[in-house]
Parts: sequence; structure tokens; C-alpha cells
Amino acid sequence: MNGNGLIDELIGGNGAVFALAVFILLCVWLGVRIVPQSEKHVVERFGRLRAVLGPGINFIVPFLDRVAHKISVLERQLPNALQDAITADNVLVKVETSVFYRITEPEKTVYRIRDVDAAIATTVAGIVRSEIGKMELDQVQSNRAELIAKVREQVAAMVDDWGIEVTRAEILDVNLDEATRAAMLQQLNAERARRAQVTEAEGKKRAVELNADAELYAAEQQAKARRITAEAEAYATAAIAEAIQKNGLEAAQYQVALKQVEALTAVGQGAGKQTVIVPANALEAFGDAFRMLKGRG
Repeated sequence: MNGNGLIDELIGGNGAVFALAVFILLCVWLGVRIVPQSEKHVVERFGRLRAVLGPGINFIVPFLDRVAHKISVLERQLPNALQDAITADNVLVKVETSVFYRITEPEKTVYRIRDVDAAIATTVAGIVRSEIGKMELDQVQSNRAELIAKVREQVAAMVDDWGIEVTRAEILDVNLDEATRAAMLQQLNAERARRAQVTEAEGKKRAVELNADAELYAAEQQAKARRITAEAEAYATAAIAEAIQKNGLEAAQYQVALKQVEALTAVGQGAGKQTVIVPANALEAFGDAFRMLKGRG
């Protein structure tokens, strides 16, 4: 064997080793798969599902297996959707919805549904229309939390076959069309006017009741005053009668004389009276009063 043949043999042997090394590296490159934490990889073998690779280092059979789909498992949000719905009392409303979901079983999502976002949006729209159709407008506005819970529950049940978990399903707003809004505003203004009239009428009624109570109280007080005056007069009369009974006619004459003296005194104290004309019998009254006072003393 000459030198050239030895060199060719060495080169051929090294080439085979090099080719083997390249093949091994290629197998390692194709057989080892590192999956990020936020993803799952769907592996196929000859077009059929072989495995689902989770986060970390995974091994597959080179040249036989291939990663056909890389699916993110992060939570996703569908674009806010606006759809029409008719309530049980035939009011047209526009409902704005928002849905959050994440893929939990990529093999179902890949092989059972083509456009998962569109499918979820259509499902949510149908459920929202169905649930709002069972409720009146006032119930839709006041029972928003109950409506959201029903929509979320039904959406979660329907998308379970797609390997999807609905984490949130929200009804952001319920809007009315312009005609319905104007009619409701008119109704609201009428209700406010009615309440104002009722309040005013109740105020007038209360004022009349208070006025009647005040008049009744005044009448009761006047009656009490008359009764007290009558009782005082009766007491005075009884006292005079008792005095007459004990002292006879002389006590009565004494009382009359005192009254005459008091009347003349009041006339003399009147404004603008400088001269007082006293009848003759008045002087006799003074005299009688003085004699009686002297006698009592």
C-alpha cells in the first residue's frame, strides 16, 4: 500500500466518524425539546397525536416525532364584543361583554376547534341573548351579578370540550337605544313630577292637621280658663253668701259700699279727669263704708 492509499483510507475513516458525529448531534438536536413554562407542545408521529410536552426538558424520537403545535397556556382576553339583545318586556339593549380564558388541554383545542376565539365569542353572544330574553329591563339592570354568574357558568360548560377554562366572563355595560332612552327619561320625569305633587299634597294635609290641632288646643285652653273663672266667681259668691249668712244684712251692705268706693276711685284716676262730680248718695256710701270699717276694727 502506497502513501496515497493510506491517506485516502484515513480521510475516509475520519469522514465516517465525522458523519456519525454529525448524525448524533442532529439526533440530539431533534430529540431534545426544551418547553418554556408558559407553553405546551403538541407532538405528532406520522400525522397522529403522540404526546403533549410540558414545561422543562423533554425527549422525542428524531425523524419520527415532530412538534406540530406550540400552544401558549397564558390567560387570554377576547376583544370586547357588543351585541343586541331583547328583554322579556321587548326592550332592545346593547350588551358589551368581555371574556378571559386559558387553554388547559392543548390536544383538544388543536384537534376539535379551528378558531377558538371566534367560537368563544359566538357562544358568549348566544348565551347573553338567551339569558337577557328571560329577564325584564329592570331585572337586567338590578341583577347584573346574577346574570354574569349564569353566563359564566354556561360558557364554562360549553367550552369544556375544547380544552378551555373560562376564567372570567363579564358584562361591562347594558345600553339602550335612543328611542327607548328618551321614553324612559320621559317616564322618569313624570314619576318625579308625581312624587313632587304627592309630597306637596301631604305637606298641605299636614299643615291643615296641625292648624286644626292648634285650634283645638286653643279652644281647650279657653274652656279651661272659663271654667277656672267660673269656679272663682262661684267661690266668691259662696264666700259672700256665707258671710251674709253669718253676719246678716250688714255684711252685704259692707260689700256694696266697698264696690261703690272702688268705682269712684277708678273714675277719679281716669286720664284727663281733673274734676270729679260725686253724687250725694256716694258720700253716704263713703260714710257707711267708714262706719262699717270702724265697726269691724
